[in-house]
Amino acid sequence: MREGPRGVSFLVRVQPRASRDEIDGEWQGALRVRLNAPPVDDRANEALKRFLADRLNVPVAAVRIASGQRGRLKRVEVQGARAGQVRAMASFSDARDKART
Repeated sequence: MREGPRGVSFLVRVQPRASRDEIDGEWQGALRVRLNAPPVDDRANEALKRFLADRLNVPVAAVRIASGQRGRLKRVEVQGARAGQVRAMASFSDARDKART
């Protein structure tokens, strides 16, 4: 994860066609995100942008997929967000999963 003066850049591992949209913790240094949208006609990419914008409380236009448009592993840049916010999303997901067991 890289944080700059304008925002943060991090890796995301996307699993399309999941039963629901959710953050599933961290996987090999990337934030793991499950999306209900299929990987067809950029629907999963658009769903990822909307999902991250909602979770980080930024406009959808502030979220950009910098690389990995066609793959599951993507580099995402979010203007107006901080690394702590991204880490909090992942750790909240991990804490929720531990509480279930």
